[in-house]
Amino acid sequence: MNATRSFGTSGALYLILFFLYLFGPLLVMVITAFNSSGFPRISPWDCLTADWFHKLIVDEKLLVGLGNSVIIGVGVVLIAVPIGLAAAMVLSQVGPNLRSAMYAVFIAPILMPGVVIGLSTLIFWDRLGTAFGAAYDTLFYDGMFLTVVGQVTFISAYSMLVFLSRLQRFDATLTEAALDMGASQTQAFVKVLLPFMMPAILSASVLAFLASMENYNTTVFTIVADSTFTTVLAQKVRYGLDPSISAVAVIIVGFTLVGAIIFENAKRYQSMKDVKMPVSPLERPVVRLATHPLSVIAIVLALCAGAVSWVTSYDSSACQANIDKIKRAYQEEQEQRQRSVPGDVQPGTEPAAPGAAKPNGGIFSPGNLAPADNAPTVEEKPASPFGGVFAPGNLTGNN
Repeated sequence: MNATRSFGTSGALYLILFFLYLFGPLLVMVITAFNSSGFPRISPWDCLTADWFHKLIVDEKLLVGLGNSVIIGVGVVLIAVPIGLAAAMVLSQVGPNLRSAMYAVFIAPILMPGVVIGLSTLIFWDRLGTAFGAAYDTLFYDGMFLTVVGQVTFISAYSMLVFLSRLQRFDATLTEAALDMGASQTQAFVKVLLPFMMPAILSASVLAFLASMENYNTTVFTIVADSTFTTVLAQKVRYGLDPSISAVAVIIVGFTLVGAIIFENAKRYQSMKDVKMPVSPLERPVVRLATHPLSVIAIVLALCAGAVSWVTSYDSSACQANIDKIKRAYQEEQEQRQRSVPGDVQPGTEPAAPGAAKPNGGIFSPGNLAPADNAPTVEEKPASPFGGVFAPGNLTGNN
């Protein structure tokens, strides 16, 4: 009994530490996005603010990079998902020996570093464009096109793995029965296999889009003169962090949570409808209304609208003015303390006693800068060894 209790306590502690390690950085970034400090930090806390979200809205370079990332992601989905589906179907229909060889070829881009894929894509299309004599404004040198092609090479392998796991549960006799009933290969694929693969197609599309959005190693080489969301963020981190990066993290986490809540609720609602229970909770009108996917979507969208409204309307200028006033007062106090110390006494040292010898023998005393009483005057200067030939009066012409 004591051993079981000890294991339960240690297991709970391990789970707490694990989730803190997993979600701790995200929690810190979310908090720093609402601190008015110019550097991402939690302590000391300055003011609650939403200005970093406003900074994102007016950041034209970041918005352009985000738009390019969305376009590239859509292009990757449209190309990588069909390629992955075709590869999965081929692997499910060939023999074991050929399947192993083809699987190794299809999966190889995942094992290859992204830097190698990016450089090889750039060099290959450059050589191809040179062979055709293409100009630099053609498709061979377009950063958007090169990025889509480079990302498809390994993201299609991710899609293939998703489709393979789905095809393992497919009953091939269904397609054979459709062919026996007179259906063509295209009809059997569209009417039988494609509906069964639709959940995997949606999952592979989401995976391909997210993998394209977050990719950096390949994109940084293939994007050429353009920019994407990840490359702009990398530049921001390189030139100095500010809490606008944390604001980006808050938006990404928000979209992820919204999508996960809606998807999980729809999945549970469908499973509760499919399972035949003696007394189903969905028979209660209140529960049915509260758990309906449309109701959950409406609640989530209302919460998002409230968050956006708060971000656009909250004003922290008064708090920031007070913080600036406190900082100026502290700075003036420090300057006043420095001015109160005598100029010839360094802070942290004691003044010398009267009449004590100075460390430099008094050579830098102000009195030493005045001429001495026995200093030679102009009339008492020694005669020039040149006989005054260079005197100013001798430079004039003779009468």
